[in-house]
Amino acid sequence: MSASAALRRLRPLPRLRLAAAAAYAFYGSASAAAAAAVWPGRVEDPNRRIAELAAEGRVWDARRLFDGTPDREVVAWTAMVSAYARRGMLQDARALFDRPDARRNVVTWTALLSGYARARHVEEAEALFQLMPERNVVSWNTMLEAYVAAGRVGDACTLFDRMPVRDAGSWNILLAALVQSGRLDEARELFQRMPGRDVMAYTTMVAGIARYGNVDEARALFGVMPDRNVVSWNAMISGYISNRRIDEALDLFMKMPRRDIASWNIMINGFIQNKDLKRAREFFDKMPERNVVTWTTMMNGYLQGMQSELALRLFNGMLTEGISPNKVTFLGALDACSNLAALCEGQQVHQMICKTAFQFDTFVESALMNVYSKCGEIGLSRKLFDFSREKDWISWNGIIAAYAHHGVGIEAIHLYAKMQENGYKPNDVTYVVLLSACSHSGLVDEGLKIFESMVKDRSVEVRDEHYTSLIDLCSRAGRLDDAKRLIHYLKIKPESGFVWSALLGGCNAHGNVSIGNLAARRLLEAEPDNAGTYTLLSNIYASAGKWKEAAQIRSEMNNRGLKKQPGCSWIEVANKVHVFVSRDKSHTESDLINSLVQDIHHMMRLAGTVPTDNMLVDDEIMAIL
Repeated sequence: MSASAALRRLRPLPRLRLAAAAAYAFYGSASAAAAAAVWPGRVEDPNRRIAELAAEGRVWDARRLFDGTPDREVVAWTAMVSAYARRGMLQDARALFDRPDARRNVVTWTALLSGYARARHVEEAEALFQLMPERNVVSWNTMLEAYVAAGRVGDACTLFDRMPVRDAGSWNILLAALVQSGRLDEARELFQRMPGRDVMAYTTMVAGIARYGNVDEARALFGVMPDRNVVSWNAMISGYISNRRIDEALDLFMKMPRRDIASWNIMINGFIQNKDLKRAREFFDKMPERNVVTWTTMMNGYLQGMQSELALRLFNGMLTEGISPNKVTFLGALDACSNLAALCEGQQVHQMICKTAFQFDTFVESALMNVYSKCGEIGLSRKLFDFSREKDWISWNGIIAAYAHHGVGIEAIHLYAKMQENGYKPNDVTYVVLLSACSHSGLVDEGLKIFESMVKDRSVEVRDEHYTSLIDLCSRAGRLDDAKRLIHYLKIKPESGFVWSALLGGCNAHGNVSIGNLAARRLLEAEPDNAGTYTLLSNIYASAGKWKEAAQIRSEMNNRGLKKQPGCSWIEVANKVHVFVSRDKSHTESDLINSLVQDIHHMMRLAGTVPTDNMLVDDEIMAIL
């Protein structure tokens, strides 16, 4: 060791000026200036400092020091190539790697190889791997991961067999790939061959076996594990939940020696899947710590349970707790605002989104369009669409759906044509919203043409939603015989409840007893406990003056213990939401509101726009019963 180096190790760090002077003397002016700029107050080996800066993610500072260092060692070259590769800057990494003065070793080669693997550039990774003058087990494992990431499991198996030496990582990479691709028998065989099965291998097998339905086999393997960690327990619990065995999942959860946030999240999600929101909320409240996944999972549970108000309240609670929403959280909050037609809350969520990178996400933009559309602000929906940076199928379908919701079928069809002009081929969702738009606008012929073009498009699979929209289109327009013939021609089975429901709704609107009776009976075959079906059928009989038949339907409904959910609506006035439930008179302005409704009803009758026979059908039937 030189005297100057020894003194530097012993004495305290000098001031910046003395450090810079020492650096000039020891490294040369260029490297010292760069070192002083990126590491004020200290001057040490610039190659090591380059590596430290690169590891900290300060790539530009590392490169500046790198360029100013005349005597660059292989550690500096490797650090820079690795930093670029980690950030996905593969062109910069390759340019540095290919320089004539580059100093490389097996770690440098592997760093670039890892960048290609991470970016799923398998061909480039293969070419580089073939050129490597030296390979270690990390190099082989990196190439193995490249094949797995690209879904080329067969190539990964071939490479694995060629490996001159393997470590635990090699076995686990291939084992996970076989499990994820559903090649469970091969995974079992590989697992048996493993020289030293660690906890990761056992956990992979337990999760994979349970995922494909063999949960008892997974539990047996879990029972013989020599070591378990919290991930192993979570995998087994998740396996029970995915197989709808919530009680066994709960029993295992209670036996866990240690739980993490993921353990609680898995159980909450399990209760939600089991439609047990009460226990899900109990677990949520008991959690010692929650993360954004916890809040989002519980929010989505309320949304699935049609409790949007509670979902939105939970979103506000999350913000109060200082948890930053992610994309899925924002989508859930927007869904809740859409369901509630809560314009003020939707605008507040929109303002929050504008402060994040999610504001340009097509899913988020589509959800925002839906919120404004459901709140009656079709103009704002269109502005969002027009100002969208990147439009894709989600954006186009979203704006077409917005116009469909408002019954502006002509504009929806214009957008459909414009979508195709811009090179976007309509998909199955596009046709659903288009047929809905035609249905709500009375554009029967246009809707039939669109359905015909969809059938001719072999790339689109015709689903129940399309048939439902088609039948709804004809039924709303009063073409009930055509709708009935279409159902017969398309050979729609009673299991397709939505189709029969659409036909029944049309029969109720147009007072067709014979077809309504057929539709109701078929719908009851598919959904025997649907209270709405009985109500619609009794209304059809009542509107035709067949009070006895209507009473019989209501009696059958009562005998089955079925009750129609009361109608509910709400309106936002001056930032306050007013909720109205059928026959509920608890609102403070109830008398005034009912008086106003009666006046409007009377005006509508004078204008001849309201049928006079069936406005109070429900009340009259209830009086008979």
